[in-house]
Formats: sequence, C-alpha cells, structure tokens
Amino acid sequence: MSTDQNTSFTRLVSLACHDLRTPLATVSGFARTIQRNEELEEPVPRYLDIIVSASDQMRELLETLSLVVRIEGGRYDPVRAEIDTLEAARAAAETIEGARADGTGETIETDVETLKRSLAALALCAHRHGGVAEVTLAVSGRGISISPIGEAAAVIVGNDLKDLGAAVAVRSLRALGGSAEVDGDALRVKI
Repeated sequence: MSTDQNTSFTRLVSLACHDLRTPLATVSGFARTIQRNEELEEPVPRYLDIIVSASDQMRELLETLSLVVRIEGGRYDPVRAEIDTLEAARAAAETIEGARADGTGETIETDVETLKRSLAALALCAHRHGGVAEVTLAVSGRGISISPIGEAAAVIVGNDLKDLGAAVAVRSLRALGGSAEVDGDALRVKI
C-alpha cells in the first residue's frame, strides 16, 4: 500500500471513529438517564444494564481503533506522566477477571492510560485465547511478564490477528519505546 493510500485509509478510519462517538454518546447518555428511574419494572432495568455495558464496550473499541490509527498514521503524540510499573500492572489486572499483578515496580514516564490499557488487553488476550483460568502480571522494574499465555502466543503478539486489543497493545508498547515478545509460556513486556 502506498503512503498516500495508507494516509487516506487511516484518515477515513479516524473520521469514522470520530463520527461514531456522537451517536454512541447519545445512546449511552439516554440509557444512563433512564436507568435512574426507580419505577422501572423487570426486565427493563436488566436490558438497560446490557445497553450501558455494550455502549461502554463500544467506546473502548473506538478508543482502541482511534489509537492504532494515530500510531499507524504517524500522528501518535503520547502525553507522558510518571507511574510505577507495578501500579500500572495492578490497575490493568483489576479490569480483568482472573488476573493479578505482583512484584517490584519502577517509576517510569509514559502514556499512563495507554500503558494500562495495553497491559489489560494483553492479559485479557492470554485469558481468552490461551485457555488459561488465571493470568499473572509479574513486575520487575521496567519488565512485566504476563503468564501463562497458553495457546495465545501468535495471537498475543499480533501475528495471528484474532484479537484487536492485543494487536493494538503491541503496537502501542512499541510506539512508547517498549517491546513485547513471547518467551516460552510468557509474554515479556519491556517498557
């Protein structure tokens, strides 16, 4: 693909992400407003919970897609702040059922939200595609070992494109100057 085609494609995807945010915000906002009505009868509250959850998932997908478009289009300009790597790993693990983080961290300067989102996506990929019940993010300074990854080796590094979050996470880590490589039954992340 030529540079002009790549740029126009990334621009189109970027515009699509932008344009999808407005109707999504409308759906999410009205669903949350209706949820506050205490007079709703079953199954309406349950349906609203499903709508709100799905709109949150769509928002996350749009953020992920928007990030990869900026990276691939050469327009990613990370906003850096300090965070301890163990704190980032714990924040990521808290969002994934069956994930935990331990070890000794190190204070780094990075795009904090992108790092947390990337670590969570990689742990979730190991859980989903690796056939493992529990995933550990073992932190040692600037290194984080995510294990076990089970059968997810090719998927978790984006060589087998079956998981958008993991594929974008690897690209994000590289854009931040880090790396992610499979080592046996673990993914070794360096930040």
